[in-house]
Amino acid sequence: MNPGEVIHVAVVGAGTFGRNHARVYQQLAQQGEPVQLSAIVDSDAARADALAVEFNCRGLGSIEQLTASHREVTAASVAVPTVAHLEVGRALMAAGIDVLIEKPLTPTLHEADELLRMAHRQGRVAQVGHLERFNPAVRATVPLLTRPMFFEVHRLNVFTPRSLDIDVVLDLMIHDLDVVLSFVNSPVKEVRGVGLPILSSKVDIANVRLEFDSGCVANFTASRVSTERVRKLRFFQPGQYFSLDFSRQDVLVFSVGDKEAAGTPSANPQIKVLKPPVNAEEPLHAELKAFIQAVRTRSKPVVTLEDGRRALAAALDVAAAIKEHGKKVNLERLTATGS
Repeated sequence: MNPGEVIHVAVVGAGTFGRNHARVYQQLAQQGEPVQLSAIVDSDAARADALAVEFNCRGLGSIEQLTASHREVTAASVAVPTVAHLEVGRALMAAGIDVLIEKPLTPTLHEADELLRMAHRQGRVAQVGHLERFNPAVRATVPLLTRPMFFEVHRLNVFTPRSLDIDVVLDLMIHDLDVVLSFVNSPVKEVRGVGLPILSSKVDIANVRLEFDSGCVANFTASRVSTERVRKLRFFQPGQYFSLDFSRQDVLVFSVGDKEAAGTPSANPQIKVLKPPVNAEEPLHAELKAFIQAVRTRSKPVVTLEDGRRALAAALDVAAAIKEHGKKVNLERLTATGS
């Protein structure tokens, strides 16, 4: 593809996530990126039309309408409910359209595998929307990784009525599972977890422990019923401690006993503190820009379908461990009786 050739994109799903994708595609175009938002697709045609008016494009009621009337569209964001990811992703790829599919990739590994097969057969670029991979704090940390051995991760949100079709593991914790899996790059050996439904019928708060073949251990806490919003990841590797704040998009590195380590000496002369430079950018902006670049160059996306499947597999293992723990303590009876 010509470097200056405009890539026409569509957003499938006119909800909150879809609106954000449309907003960023429009921003990219205004900033001189050769990309144009051509259509918003939603089974609720009125909702698609309303969003299309806001972003000066066409509103359509189905994938069939998109492929029939907008053959110039070669890439699309899939921001529909998770249960529809396979159906929508498969239809788009069959029509020759590259896809960015929001997380979680699918509800099941069988469906994830079907998307993988479809992308391979059709030769499509397919990226998964694990947004935190594009967080400036994460991107600044990746070059500094050696051998992470222990993680403490907290992701706490106040309750909202969105995404109640999935539990807190697939809704929130999967972000951190994906980041830690990419940092550790080792198979998961053991999963332990506990979780509770609080304000919905599904698990709203969970605490999980993963042990990897490498010996690394990671503890995760995720809640969507918190009174505050916290998004932090801390980890240790030999001689170093890292503290990432996803909300502030910064990272601090504490190095111990290494005279050659970069950083400023702290109150303890054996510890140096480094604040690596970060390139401030909205993660969704960076994510969509990377997707368009992969489409243009026919290159491997930053977050592949395989990455999405790996995070999904870990999340499903976590959900199974939580369910097993609930059986052991007879959680269903305790919840029902309020004991």
